[in-house]
Amino acid sequence: MNKSNKDINKMDEESSLLVFAGTSTMYLGEKICKYLGCRLGNLVITKFSDGEFSVSYEESIRGRDVFLVQSTFPNSDNLMELLLMIDAAKRASAQSINAVIPYFGWARQDRKDKPRVSIGAKLVADLLTAAGINRLITMDLHADQIQGFFNVPVDHLYASGVILPYLQSLQLKNLVIASPDVGGSKRASNYAKYLGCPLVLCNKKRVKANVIESMQIIGDVQDKNVVLIDDMVDTAGTITMAANIMKEAGAKSVRACASHCVMSGPATERVEESALEEIVFTDSIPYLKQSSKVKQLSVAEMFAETIRRVINHQSISSQYLF
Repeated sequence: MNKSNKDINKMDEESSLLVFAGTSTMYLGEKICKYLGCRLGNLVITKFSDGEFSVSYEESIRGRDVFLVQSTFPNSDNLMELLLMIDAAKRASAQSINAVIPYFGWARQDRKDKPRVSIGAKLVADLLTAAGINRLITMDLHADQIQGFFNVPVDHLYASGVILPYLQSLQLKNLVIASPDVGGSKRASNYAKYLGCPLVLCNKKRVKANVIESMQIIGDVQDKNVVLIDDMVDTAGTITMAANIMKEAGAKSVRACASHCVMSGPATERVEESALEEIVFTDSIPYLKQSSKVKQLSVAEMFAETIRRVINHQSISSQYLF
């Protein structure tokens, strides 16, 4: 049976897609492939006794549209692994190399906030570009302007696509959206506008990185169900202090939602001992510890749909809730 040119072109377009995942983000790559209805590509990472490693594609990727899924959270091996994946794909004659980085590490170093410091986010952007990416797909950068560090297309997704439906499912009365610091006020304000509820801010004063001296609430939380919104939680010092202060100020309940589950050092213990009823993350970073208060929502379907639209040259803006 002869196939029409249209059918052949459609088959070629679908078969051009290949998805690979790095070691630490394999779990998410598998979920993305499930939604795309394809298999995860065969990639072997060989580690040597001195800590060095090499990357090898165990199938032909010549002329294919390759999507490499890897979050660049600590340690640095995750970033180096991704760079080697990109380089290997370029040398294997991939048609396009698309870096899918749900969590873009070093994003907090987006400017010189004091003399003689590096701008880590720009350096990482330069490394990815030099390695050979044609496109970046990422989610909730610490600062939106980091997109401008790249000279290739950047598809910047937002975790609100999975967090907002979850919040709406809770059907909380007297809801208040809060930002744990003034820097995140725009993000929290967007949530508050979408949900049609008041916004509360926390003003904090830091002694140094990850150490807070004081915090004050700007707004009313008395008898309110408060939801703190942030882009990431690292040591959980800020988010738990904000939750405790709001509970002391008369909040009925306090929850937190953040895009990226960094949760380093004493974060889990702080969350467990805090006034937070729960803290909700996406699965952009795996959470390997145990906490009854931590819940993760998957962004696999959102990334899979974005990949599908990139391949089909369709707009992705309809995925944004705001």
